Amino acid sequence: MIKFLFDRIVALIGIIILLPLLFIIAIWVMFDSKGGAFFVQTRVGKDGQHFGLLKFRTMRPLSEKRGKLTVGSNDPRITRSGLILRKYKIDELPQLFNVLVADMSFVGPRPEVPDYVAFYNARQRKVLNVRPGITDEASLAYFNENELLSKSENPQKTYLEEIMPAKIELNLAYLKRRTFLSDIGIILRTLGRIVS
Repeated sequence: MIKFLFDRIVALIGIIILLPLLFIIAIWVMFDSKGGAFFVQTRVGKDGQHFGLLKFRTMRPLSEKRGKLTVGSNDPRITRSGLILRKYKIDELPQLFNVLVADMSFVGPRPEVPDYVAFYNARQRKVLNVRPGITDEASLAYFNENELLSKSENPQKTYLEEIMPAKIELNLAYLKRRTFLSDIGIILRTLGRIVS
């Protein structure tokens, strides 16, 4: 209950404080390239329920048809504004709205797309027992995931066979020892990593 109230209250405060900045970024994204300011992608949340994860658009329209993985800063689908938004994780800010409506939490296993969740085994699906998060231990461990994928000859295979299973293991370990204080620690470490 503490975590639930914390998420809702902090998300609301964050939205109110950041609203002018969110508005400016939205205009910048729309002027930088054709398309809207936001990108909504179907992800799998708690208990396997699908929801629309909200981000600032960082790629050109219809880019998802060429693959769901982003392979580094040299990915030609990424816009000029998108490079900066991705580098500092600013594209994730709209997910405050996902937290506000209880689709997500600040800390929890990052939600995956349905196509990749289909590869989960029964043990791995335990990460779907909790509300997904904006950040988690796996996000910190694979902070430069896109750059790692850019070095792979087969990014999708590398993700499905190496990175995704490793991230799930980190999340399963998190579920066994998570506390409200440990969540605060992950939030602070995430902010520190972005700033550094």
